[in-house]
Amino acid sequence: MNSPVKSAPERDQSPYEKLSVLERQVVGFFVDGVRVLGLPKSLGEIYGLMFVAPEPLSLDDVVDKLNLSKGSASQGLRMLRKLGALKEVDGHGGRRTLYQPDVDLKRLVGGFIREEVRPHLESGKGKVGELLTLASREDDKVLRKHYRSRMLKLEAWMTRGRIVLPLLQRMLGE
Repeated sequence: MNSPVKSAPERDQSPYEKLSVLERQVVGFFVDGVRVLGLPKSLGEIYGLMFVAPEPLSLDDVVDKLNLSKGSASQGLRMLRKLGALKEVDGHGGRRTLYQPDVDLKRLVGGFIREEVRPHLESGKGKVGELLTLASREDDKVLRKHYRSRMLKLEAWMTRGRIVLPLLQRMLGE
């Protein structure tokens, strides 16, 4: 009796086998983009699929087309909505929630700044103060001077970030 276990080459097929070549390339493009930003791969997969899709998609569509778990897809959709990258749209009388991408670069960047960058800068204020305090406690005078110099540099970077961030958001119309 033959075993129903699949051979290695069959198991190793692309998780995107339900996508066209173009759709796979677009998904790959966005996966590369989110990696640069340090965001989860699934966010790039989901946004890429939504970006190239001719019609709004549901959670089940995302799970099916990208071969993601329902939990991962749901979490990704929620995060992309929070970032302003996706919006919910009415499903023609159906009970399913449908999503479509927001393709306005200003809103995408603005959402990323608002949800990811700004909170980091805000929490960084207190952290840099703590680091300066720690640096001042160093017993070795040369090392203390070095640490203090680096922590002051870090503080200056954070200050510049807090100045540039609102300018960048205004420039993008956020």
